[in-house]
Amino acid sequence: MLQKLNKKLEKLMPLITPTSVVLGVLLTAYLAPFSYLVPWIFAFITFSGALSSSFSSLKRALTHPFPILIALITLHLIMPAWAWVVGHLSFLGDSFTITGMILAVVIPTGISSFIWVAMKHGNIALTLSIILIDTLISPFVVPYSLTLFVGSNVEMDILSIMQGLLFMVVLPSILGMLVNHFTKGKCTKTLSPALAPFSKISLGVVVMINSADIAPYLKNVDLKLIMTGAVVFFIAFCGYMISWGIGRLLKLESDVIIALIFTGGMRNISAGAVIAIAFFPAEVAVPVVVGMLFQQILASIYAFFIDRVYSFERVEQKFTA
Repeated sequence: MLQKLNKKLEKLMPLITPTSVVLGVLLTAYLAPFSYLVPWIFAFITFSGALSSSFSSLKRALTHPFPILIALITLHLIMPAWAWVVGHLSFLGDSFTITGMILAVVIPTGISSFIWVAMKHGNIALTLSIILIDTLISPFVVPYSLTLFVGSNVEMDILSIMQGLLFMVVLPSILGMLVNHFTKGKCTKTLSPALAPFSKISLGVVVMINSADIAPYLKNVDLKLIMTGAVVFFIAFCGYMISWGIGRLLKLESDVIIALIFTGGMRNISAGAVIAIAFFPAEVAVPVVVGMLFQQILASIYAFFIDRVYSFERVEQKFTA
């Protein structure tokens, strides 16, 4: 029953986050009081996703670190720089909105990228390693990336941000890997499938509660909010495209490129929203939450592109062989 539910939820992934945002805005009065639960729920999501990771897969990836380095450079240097440029061109002088756009791309890669990579026959071990390593270094990379690109324009409690990431992301990831290690991988066949549908439901709950917290900024749909949505969509779209372009330029294997596309395009957007709401003015959280609307939709669009490009190349190789 749980496996059937999980498959149905996988098909609904492009709709879960946008629907959750809308529900969060509409049910603000009922959901906002439960904001204290968000870090705990998110820690569960991370733990559930990390059950598929192992110390041995991490070791294998570390012995061939080039694709991981490419992913990390894309995630924490190329994309923040691109968001900084686009943000300043679009919202010159609006430091809160620009900070939100940069925050939306410096946060760790999304755990849900694993689902899309698996569906499109990408390199799963590489994907898990990128997710794990990026998650583990996030308490250090996120605050200092923000300092590099934002500077002193916005006050940040770096220590609190690091502590939040440690609790929500790093410690649950290590715990998930330990469970995998001590059960000798059996948890991936038992516990992981059982928790998978609850993890997806929890993601929707986190998005709803976070959306409720910033509902006042989403209820008044004005030109700035529409423009913010358009610019965030453009930056997010470029994340996938830039990752794909780098993979093609370096002539990497197709399964590696697919892993780079989704890990480079997707973000742990709920963690970003939690950080933005907890440690920044509410205006900073708006671009991050708006990004929730597009993440799964963009993933499904690029999954369509991947199907068309690589199925065509496979047919072409067959006829030229």
